[in-house]
Amino acid sequence: MIGVFHSPNSMKVTSDTCLCEAHHIAPRHRPRTHSPPTFYNRPIVVRTFSSPILRLLPLAILIAISGISSINQSPLQAQTPAPDAAQTASPDSPADIRQPGGRLVLVLPFDNRSGQPNLSWIGDSFPYTLDQRLTSAGFLTIGRDDREYALDHLGLPPGFRPSRATTIRIAQTLDADFVVVGSFNVENGRIAVQAQVLEVNQLRMSQPLTDSAELPRLFDVENAIAWKVAQRMDPHFAIAEQTFLAAAGGVKLSSFEDYIRGTSAPTSEERLKRLEAAVTETPDYTAALLALGKEQYAARQYEAAAATLAKVPPTDRVALEAGFYGGLARFNIAKYAEAQSAFAFVASRLPLPEVVNDQGVALSRQGKDAVPLFEQVTAADPNDADYHFNLAVALLGHSDIAGATREVQAALKLHSDDPEASELLTRLQSTHGSAANLKAIIGAEGFDPTTRIRRTWSEASFRQVAFQLDQMRAIQMATLPPAEQAVQYAQLGVQYLAQGLIPEAEQEFHSALTADPNNAAAHAGIAQVRERSGSAEDARAEANASLKLAPNVDAYLVLARLDLQADSLATSASDVADALKLEPANSAALGMKTALAARGQSLP
Repeated sequence: MIGVFHSPNSMKVTSDTCLCEAHHIAPRHRPRTHSPPTFYNRPIVVRTFSSPILRLLPLAILIAISGISSINQSPLQAQTPAPDAAQTASPDSPADIRQPGGRLVLVLPFDNRSGQPNLSWIGDSFPYTLDQRLTSAGFLTIGRDDREYALDHLGLPPGFRPSRATTIRIAQTLDADFVVVGSFNVENGRIAVQAQVLEVNQLRMSQPLTDSAELPRLFDVENAIAWKVAQRMDPHFAIAEQTFLAAAGGVKLSSFEDYIRGTSAPTSEERLKRLEAAVTETPDYTAALLALGKEQYAARQYEAAAATLAKVPPTDRVALEAGFYGGLARFNIAKYAEAQSAFAFVASRLPLPEVVNDQGVALSRQGKDAVPLFEQVTAADPNDADYHFNLAVALLGHSDIAGATREVQAALKLHSDDPEASELLTRLQSTHGSAANLKAIIGAEGFDPTTRIRRTWSEASFRQVAFQLDQMRAIQMATLPPAEQAVQYAQLGVQYLAQGLIPEAEQEFHSALTADPNNAAAHAGIAQVRERSGSAEDARAEANASLKLAPNVDAYLVLARLDLQADSLATSASDVADALKLEPANSAALGMKTALAARGQSLP
């Protein structure tokens, strides 16, 4: 059984390597109205079935992935029982901890050892940055809401500083394979950070992973620590450190501080103030836009929330969550067509049952037929009473008394204490199967059953499904010839590059080269990644390697840009000319031609 609880006495661990005995977990000072839905050892909206593949079957039905339902093994590694209590956690050698295993990672807030309480936000920022980077490297990370769930579930008070044994219990509650703990100190304007990786199943602790820099370079320190942690956990990790260092984008440090403080502030007023400051200073800071939009939605500022969330580009990593809450905001101000469009966008990328349900509800509120959507949802998740109720209401529009009766009975079987469903069933039965007076019987005395919307986005469900779909994609890819695998991975890398997801792109390009080292497109992709991360020499080497395998526009343009930056105008012009010979209408190459002309350099 996963996540078995042990008594505190059974979890005693001794080690010369400290697991941050004084580790501080900053509480979220927002009252919780319900347990956050997630997949870690507790019920979620995407139902947990008895076998790994059945957990994914609902989604497979929705998106009709051919052959996935026949896979009989979960890509997530099964948990093994914790070692005997007497086992000692000791520092490892790289060969010990760097064995392939599970990919579920819990990053705890880092302990503030600076003696400056005003810097505690930095400790809270480490899980955010590490979660982002580790996710891009193919790990599945556990979010803050789920960390808080574990604390609540264990009965731990706010401000609790867990011991080593309690840290392990938190990890086991969330079924984590690895836990990352750490601390930081700030002295004379420099920040020094230490992190350690605990392999939960073996109770092995890594040697300290350290980094330091001037405090204004906090992003570099956090990304460097993330890279070292990923290297520690994955023996095949191939993404360059410079790629992680370049992943922070153009976010200002003061905006980052406002974002971190804003997501954990004790009052709605302060949260709004901090998050508004973050997006005012960095208008394209999408994480802050999402957080601000959600806070505005929680404060019932629906017009403002819709406007804020609409600023998140559809290609951004948080676009789906922004689309979901944007849809809810529009739904709450009766803009049902706009809400339907928002939900449809999310469902087209990742059709979780709750998203498709809300798409159907928004459609039904416009007086349109939503039966096909609700049928998809009930097929995907037959254990949700509201989904059956919604289908019953939709079937009434077809005067399908038998179908509506069947679905409302299914809803009551799952949730018998539902007065509206019980009343609807009574009225349906009183029709005796005749549709002659159906509307009059159902609507008597003002009874008006309406479809039910889902108002919570399960980030954990989203991340797990996306992660497992990636794993399934890899399984399907493995059935292809190596050369075709490389082509597919390289194409995915190009898509990630277009979205600005540099670590994810490099991961795909490396997968392509693992399948086929002679794939020119993958080498060109790595060249672009190195160029964007500021490694000009490595970028040039990869571009030349690509061109030795096959002439291609991307590699020529990398060389052209590098030569232009080095004021080698004639060489750059030659590169552009070669690119245009391959693709005369290529917009990037034509743009380079214009840039060279502006500096007085014509093409050969």
